[in-house]
Amino acid sequence: MISQPVPSANVAVLTSNGINFPQTENTRPTHSNLDNLKKRLKAEVKVIGTIQIMCGVMVLSLGIILASAPFSQHFTWVYSALLKSGYPFIGGLLFIVCGSLSIVTEKMSTEVLVNSSLITNILSALCALVGFFIIVANLAALGPAAEECVLKQQAKPTPFFGYYYPHNGENYRGCYPAKASLAGVLSVMLIGTVLEAGLAVLISVLWWLQAHSDVPGVSVLAGFSSFPRS
Repeated sequence: MISQPVPSANVAVLTSNGINFPQTENTRPTHSNLDNLKKRLKAEVKVIGTIQIMCGVMVLSLGIILASAPFSQHFTWVYSALLKSGYPFIGGLLFIVCGSLSIVTEKMSTEVLVNSSLITNILSALCALVGFFIIVANLAALGPAAEECVLKQQAKPTPFFGYYYPHNGENYRGCYPAKASLAGVLSVMLIGTVLEAGLAVLISVLWWLQAHSDVPGVSVLAGFSSFPRS
């Protein structure tokens, strides 16, 4: 039996009965599998964009609450650095823009939109990283602020019929509800920040693969052909 290679990568086998062309296994994915994968990626991008918008709205809303709510003066210095940095407002708006761009880019995969979404998601991830450290520092400062509030309340006497009496425990209980409220607001903001950071990194990788796809006519995301070049 003599076998010889053929330029088309098929193998021809010469036998006594004639020439046989054995069937080789086709390793390329079928069109149905590719379509299913594209549909799944398309749906995932839309979901990620929606979650990014929700995270942005949540962080922005909590920032407005911190700026407008009348917390005790003993806790003002805790979150003042967070408000002065502008993270709840700049970060929240940036998250909303990233989510909106992701949804629009998923529908119209042009080169300009893909690059714009990639850049904004990278900036969003960096902004979320900065916000993460600021919020963690604020959460760590809540304990000392509550202790300082209690000590100052204890040292301040209360006038009663011309006499001064030291505060009892009921008079400085307001320190602990203020601490709990601030801890809740900052914790929810921290969750939204971490979630946004992870999603921004994920979507940045997907858009980078989309922008640097080496396969002509194939889009990494959804069922798009390669975006038009200017």
